[in-house]
Amino acid sequence: MAAPEKLPVTNFAGLDLLSSAVILLDADLVIQYLNPAAENLFAISARQLLRRPLAQLLGEPPGLTAALGNALANNWSYTGQNLTTHHHGAKPLHLDCTVTPVEAGNIRLLLEFRHIDTQLKTAREERLAEQQQANRELIRNLAHEIKNPLGGIRGSAQLLERELPNPQLHEYTQVIIKEADRLQELMNRLLSSHRLMQPQPVNIHEILERVRSLILAEFPDVDVRRDYDTSLPDATGDREQLLQAILNIVRNAAQALEGRGEIVLRTRALRQVTLAKRRYRLALELQVIDDGPGIPETIREQMFYPLVSGRPGGSGLGLTLAQNFIQQHHGSIEVDSRPGRTCFTVMLPLTHPYQETQ
Repeated sequence: MAAPEKLPVTNFAGLDLLSSAVILLDADLVIQYLNPAAENLFAISARQLLRRPLAQLLGEPPGLTAALGNALANNWSYTGQNLTTHHHGAKPLHLDCTVTPVEAGNIRLLLEFRHIDTQLKTAREERLAEQQQANRELIRNLAHEIKNPLGGIRGSAQLLERELPNPQLHEYTQVIIKEADRLQELMNRLLSSHRLMQPQPVNIHEILERVRSLILAEFPDVDVRRDYDTSLPDATGDREQLLQAILNIVRNAAQALEGRGEIVLRTRALRQVTLAKRRYRLALELQVIDDGPGIPETIREQMFYPLVSGRPGGSGLGLTLAQNFIQQHHGSIEVDSRPGRTCFTVMLPLTHPYQETQ
């Protein structure tokens, strides 16, 4: 039988920095403390849960109640996988849970929870990041290789046009010149995401207002609604890159609406967020929500890849560039889509990271 782990009696500040959710219980299984990650996971504030029975939060998942009793009676640690919890009619949570006996004043048990979906999501994000990095390097190399011959093709077409005796044949040389210009612009856009950032304080709502005015001018029948948290502090970033990234996302939504529908621009503050394996005290959550037809399942997994487009005539670069710019700001971009609702979620750090997380 192992002796219970001793913790400082009053100071749990170190637990506030953990990315996993932590709850401390007394001998009666009453909640005495929960960290910010637990508040985020269970979508409830500490004020509502302190001095309340654990069962009020989790219900009684099979196996967990007995494990808590054993931990108290015998100082046994416990690790449970794929526990399902129910809370206030919300969607069930699928969690891994570790129970550790401790001694800290009236604290007897430390419970640590990890969202199974979060673990799978982290692994998927790491795999996608590697694939996307390889794709970006491939596209960048191809763009460099293509740019040089394009100049020669365009110059030759111009010389040929001067030599043609029949002006009616100029139509064909103009096709060559215009297509060469289009490809040149495409290559420039592919390479533009690699320029150095110019970081400065950035008010995200000023950028959103600029994007909104541009979209309303281009798509006058689209209703672009604001839902801002105006208390958000400034972010630090490259204003032009962030403007271009958000404009690409919102324009993509407007194009999906085919010029008629509603887009919501929503901002919120998130606390204790992990982005790119770094833990931040405060982050921005920006959501672009439209009521369009949704993203076809056939391209949903590849939609951030270069040259992938769900729209006829689309270049397939807008979302690729948006993702590149967001990632350069140590942020993330995700999408959830179904018919009638597509939501792009961008998260950007608003503070310096605490530490590297493993």
